[in-house]
Order: sequence, then C-alpha cells, then structure tokens
Amino acid sequence: MNKEQISIFDIFKIGVGPSSSHTLGPWRAAQRFIQKLDQEKRLADTEAVKILLYGSLAKTGKGHGTDIAILLGLSGGDPVTFEVSRIQPTVDQIKGDCQLCLAGQYVIPFNYGEDLLFLMTESLPYHPNAVTFQAFFRDGTALSETYFSIGGGFVVQENQRAGDTEEVDLPFPVQNAKDLLMWCMRTGLKVSEVVLENEHAWRSEEETNKGILKIFHTIRDCIYRGCHTTGTLPGGLNVERRAAKLNKKLLNGRHYADFETWMYAIREGGSGFQYTLDWVSCFALAVNEENASFGRVVTAPTNGAAGVIPAVLQYFLIFCNGYNEEKIIQFIATASEIGSIFKKGSTISAAMGGCQAEIGVSSAMAAAALTECLGGSQRQVLMAAEIAMEHHLGLTCDPIGGLVQVPCIERNTMGAIKAITASQLALQSNPEKAKVSLDAVVHTMWETALDMNVKYKETSDGGLATNIPLSLPEC
Repeated sequence: MNKEQISIFDIFKIGVGPSSSHTLGPWRAAQRFIQKLDQEKRLADTEAVKILLYGSLAKTGKGHGTDIAILLGLSGGDPVTFEVSRIQPTVDQIKGDCQLCLAGQYVIPFNYGEDLLFLMTESLPYHPNAVTFQAFFRDGTALSETYFSIGGGFVVQENQRAGDTEEVDLPFPVQNAKDLLMWCMRTGLKVSEVVLENEHAWRSEEETNKGILKIFHTIRDCIYRGCHTTGTLPGGLNVERRAAKLNKKLLNGRHYADFETWMYAIREGGSGFQYTLDWVSCFALAVNEENASFGRVVTAPTNGAAGVIPAVLQYFLIFCNGYNEEKIIQFIATASEIGSIFKKGSTISAAMGGCQAEIGVSSAMAAAALTECLGGSQRQVLMAAEIAMEHHLGLTCDPIGGLVQVPCIERNTMGAIKAITASQLALQSNPEKAKVSLDAVVHTMWETALDMNVKYKETSDGGLATNIPLSLPEC
C-alpha cells in the first residue's frame, strides 16, 4: 500500500485528452526532463534527444497520443494552458521540419521515426507505463532519465516511489476507509469536511474553494462544449460524436448560448426516468468525446473515465436541485477522498488493473459524492462507493485500435448510471448490515488486478481490441 498524502488537486487535474496515464503523465514526464536539463544547465549544450517508450506506452501510445504529449512537453508546452487547437499543427511542424525546439528556446535536429521509439516487446519492472529520455551533449557525454506514468497523471521517477514527497501535518491522516470512518465517527464530520480540513494543511480555505470551483468550471465548459460539437473523432475508427445530436433531440432542436440557461432548459424540458437517463448518458458522452478529441478535460480520476463524475454531478445539479457552490465543493471533495483510498490501496492505472481501475473507481467516487450531497450518512457514503466498485470488478481495458473511444466512451455512461443506482441503494439501506466493506472491495480489486491477464491491461492485445476488424491509417 502506498503511504501517500493525496490532495483533491492530485485526483482532479486539468489537462488534455485522451489519457491521463498515456497523455498527461508522459507530458509531465517530458516537462520534468526539461527541468532536469535546465537545472543542470545543459539545455543549451543538448544536440540530440531520444525517447524510448516501453510496455503499455509503446503498445497503445500512438492511439493515446503519448508521442504528441511528449513532443509538446519537450517543446515547453503545458497541458493546463496549451491551446488545444494548436496541438496537431505544432506536432505536424515538428515532424515536417525534423526539428524540436527544447523548452521553446533551443532548436535541435529531431527525426520522429528514429528518435522516438515504441519498444513493443520491452517492459520495465516497476510499472507498465515507462518512458526513458536520453539527452546527448556536445561534449560527448549523455544523460538518461526514466519515468513511470502510474495512472491519473501521477508520475514517478525511477528509484523514486509515489510516497517519496515531503509530508505535511494532516489533522486527519487517511490511508483506507476504516481510517476515514474512524475520523468521521470521532469528530462527527462529514467525509467532505474531513477532506477540506486536511486541505488546510496545504493551503487556505479560500484557495482550496477557488481551486475546486476552477475544476468545476473546466468540467462545466467541457460538458457544454461536448454537447454542442458534431463531427467524427480523430484516429481512424470513424466514430461519430453522439452527444450533440442527443442534446439537440432532447431539447427539440433549441439552442442555448450559455451554460446556465441551457441547464434551466434541461430541467424544465421534461421529466421521468427515460428523460433523466438520456441526459446522464449525454453528459458522459460529451466529456469523453471531448477527451478523445484532445480537448480540455479534468482527470476524474483518469481521462479515460473523465465523464462519469461530471455526468453524475450534472445529474445532481439539474435533477436534484443542487446547483450551488457549497454543494459543488462538497461533491468534489467527497469524490476525491474515495479516489485517494483506491489509489493508496489498489490502483487507478488501467495498465496495472484494467478498466476496473478507471471506470470502476470513478463510479465509486461519484456514488459516494452523490450520496453525501443527498444527505446520506458517512457509512452510507462508503457503502455507495463499495456497491459501485463491487459491480465493476474484473472490468478489462481493451481499447480498439489503442484509442480511447471504443468501448471507453460508452463505459462512462454505464459507470455514471451504476453510480446513481449505487447511491440510491445505499440511501435505502442500513449500512450496519452490509456484508462487504469498502476496504474489502479495494483489496479485492487489487487482487483481481494482479490476477488479470496482461493482455486486458490497456495493451490492445486482447478482448474487443482483437475481435473487431480494423483498417486504421498508419499514424
């Protein structure tokens, strides 16, 4: 188990799709390598760079945009602020000019086909998502650094472990659900209140709330944008975007120019189970279609599962009359703690645990957050998370063509619906009589991850990825 201290803003990160482990993580790794060169004052002396991708990063890297992310990171771009419309033109220019501008300052020769290698048959022992950067200097010396993208945009350097960062003095340290419940029972605090008290060890309440609302605004904009963008997703599968068509159909062709009036129109536009269900699916589709298009998204806790929590949060805001900042902060804080517990006790990396580590964890996070916001007790919150994950155990990661599209996008709709169902079950149940604890299901998920055949762990070597005939263009 990782003895980590994890903040809300470690679980929820603003970045670019399509994958937190294969796009955001490698992007951050490239930035760290550039920082290393800069700290050692070797950037100006660098005459060549090679990138070696191993394991899952090699096998599904092109479909997940690993190569693109690394080139942008080495060039000085940041995933939070880089203009998404410039991504493809920038990469095309690097390939066409056979030049790379390190940190946006130093131009070196770079041949995409020779200097960025996908080592399909090689893996490194610590984690399947590994990348090695090699810099060659004018004096004949060289520097090599290896990084592991361990899921959710988290990156560790070789010989470093995830918990090797400086610790702060948390008032309520939590490593598992038992710890969390103990603090809740001892203090009477809700899960979200425990989380927010811990966040004070890093920053002020005002800064935390401002950061959470920035996360929400990014989610909000992503949902709205995805519900109003048509076309075909990139990558060669020719998957048509569906959210915009569904949005238009449900609103009888009417268009609303801003998020708030759009939300009001949805709330007033219909009722009943089918209407609500269609909107939850629409919200999830919207986010993950944006994600698949290299759009601006929030890891929740990963990019491949980025649509579940936004869809359930949007469901709460619209159909449960929860649209106020206090509830939004409560929802995101609660969700983050459940994600942290899964990361510490199991994994949020599909390359380690299959899709149970992505959609399963996000569904558990959403179920817990919804339950607290609907007035559930602390025990019911944990019960909802357990129910949601229990029914994702063993879910494989088998992306067709190495793209985060099929079956990934639809799985977000399923995860959102399961989260809502899990929440309702928990709210109508006595958690004192529950047979399965959240810690038990976290442990079971990890055991399942260890037992799962590697071909079902984001390699595109098994499952749907090998049973659907493809004719993809050469990347």
